[in-house]
Amino acid sequence: MRRGGAWFRFWFLAPALGLYGLLFLWPVLQAFFMSLYNWSGLSDDREFIGLKNFQDLAKDKIFVGALTHNVTIFAVSGLVVILIAVLVAHLLQGNSRLTRALRATYLLPHMVSMVIVAVMWRFIFNPTLGPATTIAKALGNPNPPAWLGDSSTALGCVMIAFIWYGFCFYSMLFAAGIKSIPEEIYEACDLDGAKPWTRFSKITWPLLWSIKRMTLTHVAIATMNIFALVQLMTAGGPNRSSEVMLTYLYETGFSNSDFGYATALATVNLVVVMLVAGVINLIYRRNPSGGDS
Repeated sequence: MRRGGAWFRFWFLAPALGLYGLLFLWPVLQAFFMSLYNWSGLSDDREFIGLKNFQDLAKDKIFVGALTHNVTIFAVSGLVVILIAVLVAHLLQGNSRLTRALRATYLLPHMVSMVIVAVMWRFIFNPTLGPATTIAKALGNPNPPAWLGDSSTALGCVMIAFIWYGFCFYSMLFAAGIKSIPEEIYEACDLDGAKPWTRFSKITWPLLWSIKRMTLTHVAIATMNIFALVQLMTAGGPNRSSEVMLTYLYETGFSNSDFGYATALATVNLVVVMLVAGVINLIYRRNPSGGDS
């Protein structure tokens, strides 16, 4: 009976596992083998060089800087976007006409194309006509920075755009998590005379454990794989001050025609994303409120 059950589970999962292997594992293996060659991507001539591309990456200051920027975006934008998402999710609880209207509209930023988002924020940070410049002058700064053209502010501008684009989606996740908490728990909390902060810190926040794990994992993947927003807003500039791993990969593969080195970059990026996601799930592996979900 046990053998029959095991075979049933195997054949039941076989189609999904086959698609996963074909569409994910096989391309990953192909990319890894490609990274072992010196290859321009424009001809069939390839030279096997082993792990030299990975050794060069370890000495590549541009790659180290790009990885640092990815980690910075994750650490800063990730924290800010989660805090804003939790706040918005709380504010949108209730059944008033206003909250229902806001719930219907707060996903609009996430429904807009990333190209439109990048173009919009490029206009906002335009050093001549942009609203950011106008506001800075109104606040008493007659010479505001060039924003996207300034090495000291370009990465920060990209992070602001990412936060604006992402917080609505994560607000929806937290709002759904808050809605799933049984009302009886809050009623018992009110009977004990708990204050709003106690309700949040002792009830709401611990019971959002699985939502926090999923949200943090999604933010990590989104920030480590950020490309379109950076490419369209700054293209990694100026002076590589906003360079991230995928913009450097794009430049290496398509501008410098070095597909071997570019696929080495892609392989390292995948490993970093998997490590970050693994660490997050390891930290959140057990729910302190009593469950394992």
